[in-house]
Amino acid sequence: MYIRIGQYHLSFATIDAESAEMPVTYEPYVVKSNMSIAANLREALKGAGLKQTGIVRAMAILDTPVLLVPVEVFEEQTMAAMYYHSFPRKEQEQVLYNVLPDLNAVAVFSINRDLKLVLDDHFADVKFSVVMAPVWRHLHRRSFSGARNKLYGYFHEQKLEIFSFQQNRFKYYNRFETHREQDALYFLLYVWKQLSLKNEHDELHLVGSIFASDAQADSDKQKWLTDELRRYLQNVYVINPSAEFNRAPVTSIKGMPFDLMALFTKGR
Repeated sequence: MYIRIGQYHLSFATIDAESAEMPVTYEPYVVKSNMSIAANLREALKGAGLKQTGIVRAMAILDTPVLLVPVEVFEEQTMAAMYYHSFPRKEQEQVLYNVLPDLNAVAVFSINRDLKLVLDDHFADVKFSVVMAPVWRHLHRRSFSGARNKLYGYFHEQKLEIFSFQQNRFKYYNRFETHREQDALYFLLYVWKQLSLKNEHDELHLVGSIFASDAQADSDKQKWLTDELRRYLQNVYVINPSAEFNRAPVTSIKGMPFDLMALFTKGR
């Protein structure tokens, strides 16, 4: 079972290798705001509509702040200290990490201990990953097409993750809270300028749902943002998941975020 966990959202997915039409079953869960995410998960696992009989392995995919550390300087003994130099320390947290060998980096992140306990109690084997891992890997491979530098912006759950690559490494990565498309415009143009990208030559690629759960509202916000960006940048593109993943069945699942599509079509 794949469990995508954020501060205010939960979703579940399982793979049915025997189904050619829809190999992935996806079920979002409505989080109760008066309960912790750990309590929500415990309750969800009791009543999830997904077939759980016999499932003993899970991957928890966490939407959480990430510290990227170059492989050559990473040390497991000091990773918690490094992480809390960058992010506020919270009570009852455990610091974990994912190695990203193709990007010569280690993603360091944290998980609430109560949340981890719920997962460990329910499954015999639990692995942990971050939401961005499949997105980074897929778009890193994509960045090798053409000679232009590329900047990527991934929208999800009122957050904007901006990143760029230089050969087999990250050139830039940061995460911004974005409640308004005007804020997103500022962040994207600021990072573009910070990286000294060329307005007439280099490329900006956007992906994900900008802010609204309503499809028409999201489309309107996306159009406003891309129109404004094109006032300053010549090459602005919006990545269409269906075209990106060659009309894979998962791209037709309503509400599934791009990161899960990348995970199920391209792997971790």
